[in-house]
Amino acid sequence: MMDDQAAQNTAATDAAASEAAAPVQESAIPREELARLTDDIVAALKTVYDPEIPADIYELGLIYRVDIEDDRTVKVEMTLTAPGCPVAGEMPGWVENAVRTVEGVMDVEVEMTFDPPWTPDRMSEEAQIAVGLY
Repeated sequence: MMDDQAAQNTAATDAAASEAAAPVQESAIPREELARLTDDIVAALKTVYDPEIPADIYELGLIYRVDIEDDRTVKVEMTLTAPGCPVAGEMPGWVENAVRTVEGVMDVEVEMTFDPPWTPDRMSEEAQIAVGLY
């Protein structure tokens, strides 16, 4: 016979197993198309440069998240190297315009965040080389 604590642990384990076994919701976009969109969006983001740093915003680590919704809306969460960046008002528009050029993208939403704040640790090795940190 199980005591109350053992019964609670078993119930919690069963609930966790059920959640783990739940099917992952698939995108309405075919896998191959999603892969192409992802590659093309990253390529488009790499065409946008911070005018003060000789590296693109993707390699600088300014792009925190890119979501492709089932309706082909692309949501980009990004930051800047500093909140007082001189292009803070323009950069989201540059990102939106670049992503809009990708075939199959229906809409683009760019959200600016400063949480967590950007640090040079987010830069790729390529960007570190470009700015002389590596």
